[in-house]
Amino acid sequence: MAAEELKTGPLEYRTQEGRMTILGFWIFLAAEVVLFATLFATYAVLYGRTADAPTPMELFEPGIVLVMTFLLLTSSFTCGLAIHQMRRGNVKGLMTWMIVTLALGFGFLGFEIYEFVHYVHEGASLTSSAYWSGFFVLAGTHGLHVTLGTGWAILLLIQIARRGLTNVTSRKFFIISLYWHFLDVIWIFIFTCVYLIGMVI
Repeated sequence: MAAEELKTGPLEYRTQEGRMTILGFWIFLAAEVVLFATLFATYAVLYGRTADAPTPMELFEPGIVLVMTFLLLTSSFTCGLAIHQMRRGNVKGLMTWMIVTLALGFGFLGFEIYEFVHYVHEGASLTSSAYWSGFFVLAGTHGLHVTLGTGWAILLLIQIARRGLTNVTSRKFFIISLYWHFLDVIWIFIFTCVYLIGMVI
């Protein structure tokens, strides 16, 4: 029965190596959760300690934050569509939806860079106060992860264009999808705990 399931299950799970690699990546994501939990805890401790710098209520712009959220959450949906196409054996569909995912990811990064530059111009930088140090480290760490994710996905697209859809390439794309969805979940917490609370309190 187990052998039959390996023949009919998702391509990325059909080998022992694939299953163990995916399990290992789940463990890696657990470590990432600890990292971000630490950053959120630090941000919470430093909340409100803006010294002479502007407050988040003065600088946070709902429009930009909503656009960033829309871009990143939509990219999670398109990433899911890419994996769906992968499991249908549709390489062209996989690559198309991953390119759309990347475009949305780059859009998110563009708005985040604009946001950071704007805050610095208004007098809120990494060294302005304890609060802004916590903010930039937390949001910047997430942005760095998104940047790494886009670079990783580009390399995988090049690899699948050369090698096609195999147990190995499908496993790698499934893992990058887990990583991308994880970053979207972290952003939901940033959106809620940092931006929404910062705009009302």
